[in-house]
Amino acid sequence: MTAGTCSTRIIPVDGRHSEPAAEIGRGVCRLLAQHGFACVYELSLASGRRADIAAISANGDIWIVEIKSSIEDFRVDQKWPEYREFCDRLLFAVGPGFPVDILPPDTGLIVADRFGGELVRPAPEHRLAGARRKAVTLRLARVAALRLGGIYEPDAALELRVRE
Repeated sequence: MTAGTCSTRIIPVDGRHSEPAAEIGRGVCRLLAQHGFACVYELSLASGRRADIAAISANGDIWIVEIKSSIEDFRVDQKWPEYREFCDRLLFAVGPGFPVDILPPDTGLIVADRFGGELVRPAPEHRLAGARRKAVTLRLARVAALRLGGIYEPDAALELRVRE
């Protein structure tokens, strides 16, 4: 590997996401990067839930994006309201052709594919309290650092994860 290149994909692969969901996630992260956000896939929250994508802006705004790749996926997974406690804005991300009228109107909406996405409906803001913001920000930073460190020192990163 030469400087400036990386052949490792930093997306946790645990078999829970379909290929369409992975492609939507890729487009979402490309879109959010254009808006100054850094994304972390599959962020475990203090509640025990895992957000599909958590993103943080340069000024500390925290967004959670819940990916839905099918109508069935949306109907069977109803834990998304709990994510509001851990972000300033909650959004759904779907692929082109998804019937967006079934999604809750009080959330943001991104339509994405593997190449990028579009913010179709902005999410209402509900600011986190200071202590919760600090906790979520630290969790985002630690997870991102552990995953990056795992590329260079897989054993050390695993050791730290086990201790948490």
